[in-house]
Amino acid sequence: MIAFILGAVLLATANAGVPRAAVPRLDGRIIGGSSVDISAYPYQISLLWWGSHICGGSIISQRYVVTAAHCTDGSSASSLSIRAGSSTRNSGGTVVSVSVLNQHPSFDYWSLDYDISVLTLASSLSFGSNIAAISLPAQNQQLAAGTESVVSGWGTTSENGAAANQLQAVSVPLVSLSACQAAYSPVYSVTDRMLCAGSSDGGRDACQGDSGGPLAVDGLLVGVVSWGIGCARPQYPGVYASVPNLRSYITQVSGV
Repeated sequence: MIAFILGAVLLATANAGVPRAAVPRLDGRIIGGSSVDISAYPYQISLLWWGSHICGGSIISQRYVVTAAHCTDGSSASSLSIRAGSSTRNSGGTVVSVSVLNQHPSFDYWSLDYDISVLTLASSLSFGSNIAAISLPAQNQQLAAGTESVVSGWGTTSENGAAANQLQAVSVPLVSLSACQAAYSPVYSVTDRMLCAGSSDGGRDACQGDSGGPLAVDGLLVGVVSWGIGCARPQYPGVYASVPNLRSYITQVSGV
């Protein structure tokens, strides 16, 4: 599944006064997938912090990239850059600096609600076979449970495993919001700004290192890798920031 618990679980207090664990941060990794070439996922980027891969992301235009807010929280634009057009982690492709970090103003560190950032690049990307934008869904576009989606990234290929050097991708079915909420209740809150995906028997998911990366359905960016319990566990689908729900913010920042 998408997220992995980093260290001990922190406790937060919910509005109702009931102790609730802070959601586990996904470091990201693809589990149960296979090695792929960037030409099949030309919208995929590697988010770099002082030159090293920390998260994934998605190209939405020549000057804008979407990633997770928990990947950028506490960082400055000057510390961030992106690598586009490479299948290999930390090498190849084109590296472009980030000029403006637009982190959603309602992002909540404890719940990972509104987990999205839109990055303005310092220079325009040159599109080609290995670098291209992914299309965006309509605001609040409905997605049926069971629809197959694809998540990609350079995260670890097993829980607590080593990060992949070659880009990985795996297909996972979408899970209804109500089913996802039931799976995580009452400890974790799955909000309307989130969507979920994962196979009922586990074995396929994103994981550590994949955070911020794309979840795509039929060429549309529908989710941003956000959080989850462990990786590819049957009872816990991966949780993503919902692009259809957060579409207006992306447009507000980028005009896309």
